[in-house]
Amino acid sequence: MRDPSLRRSLTLFRAFLREQHDPEHCYGLLARDAADQIERYEPLKGRVVADIGGGSGHFTEEFRRRGAHGYLFEPDLRELSARGSPPGGAVLADGYLLPMADGTADICFSSNVLEHVADPQTFLSELVRITRPGGLIYLSFTNWLSPWGGHETAPWHYLGARRARERYRRRTGRAAKHTLGENLFALHVGRTLRQVRRRDDVWIVTARSRYAPFLAETIPRLPGVREVATWNLLLILRRLP
Repeated sequence: MRDPSLRRSLTLFRAFLREQHDPEHCYGLLARDAADQIERYEPLKGRVVADIGGGSGHFTEEFRRRGAHGYLFEPDLRELSARGSPPGGAVLADGYLLPMADGTADICFSSNVLEHVADPQTFLSELVRITRPGGLIYLSFTNWLSPWGGHETAPWHYLGARRARERYRRRTGRAAKHTLGENLFALHVGRTLRQVRRRDDVWIVTARSRYAPFLAETIPRLPGVREVATWNLLLILRRLP
């Protein structure tokens, strides 16, 4: 699917709506889309790819299908084993302290993890550390003021995180998976871009709305508007020497 395009965005949106009932289709499609995005900047074949926080391994499996040496690092054992046996070579590991030597990954990949870590800059520093100079870092996250910022409690998070959780419990009879300040954190597009631009170990190849059907690179440049309209910020970074 051409990126960006209305067809691609509609296809992904329909897959997201089916995520609870058909996760294999949803995450398989998302993995293929992410791999296509990476290959606009770096071929996957023959590359060492570290998938950080990749859950049960859909992304790692897609990278391997394209000839990469893919390795999955996931801190949650339940996520890692959600599909039964995790992919071979998967490691139970925290993204703050990855069991990889400096500069050993050609590509470091992290999809929708950053909003779940308390210290995103330290997390990013660890991704940079394991990436070789000149290597690629793929980093995406759902910003808090996105319509999906509250995850399963969205869009009611606009009325406050606590109120959204209470509504979710009343409606479903169970507690929400995510709690603001514990396993979900309020990240903002503008602040994150400023923090990344101040770093001296990476440069931004592109900053774009990951799922937008048009103006994907323009939306994150618009103060205020970007905090709602971006939905999900994708950063493609290069590791500096």
